[in-house]
Amino acid sequence: MLKENHEIRALARSRLRGAWLPAVGVVVIYAVILGASGVAVLGPFILGGPLALGLATYFLNSVRGQNAKIEDLFQGFKNFGSSCILFILQSLFVALWSLLLVIPGIVKTFSYSMSFYILRDNPEIGWQEAITRSRKMMDGHKGKLFCLYLSFIGWALLCVLSFGIGYLWLLPYMETSVAAFYEDLKNNQEGGNKFLT
Repeated sequence: MLKENHEIRALARSRLRGAWLPAVGVVVIYAVILGASGVAVLGPFILGGPLALGLATYFLNSVRGQNAKIEDLFQGFKNFGSSCILFILQSLFVALWSLLLVIPGIVKTFSYSMSFYILRDNPEIGWQEAITRSRKMMDGHKGKLFCLYLSFIGWALLCVLSFGIGYLWLLPYMETSVAAFYEDLKNNQEGGNKFLT
């Protein structure tokens, strides 16, 4: 049985206990590198994929209690080709669906949301298989992930009142929660529950 979203958030907080500083560091480094890459027109498209894969790697390791390290952020460059193509085409697909209406774009965003976690766990597969598996995995679960994101709105408003400083803690909390969501969904679909105890 899938965990409730409040259980997912509680699990995320427990994994972050004593590990907030490196988690904040990873998010800041990710944002700085991606922001700086925007100086070049193609920069975000070239670096976005490997960094997204590295982010997934760090927070999955954290959720699994596997000694997550800041260097994990750069593990995505070991699978540069697939992660880069995945990032570009996933962004393109969402943009094209969004041209129809906003709602289809949002639906596709959640459909593809597990792609980088899947690629991290299965580095031998290509971008297309990662997207396909994400679509299948999220079938019937997009609303649950949407509600998980929605549950952070109150915290986001407080972050605005703190002139954005609160996002240094909120973003790692959200990333850990989404990684825990993926792990819970994966375990349930595979019939195991190895890490989320």
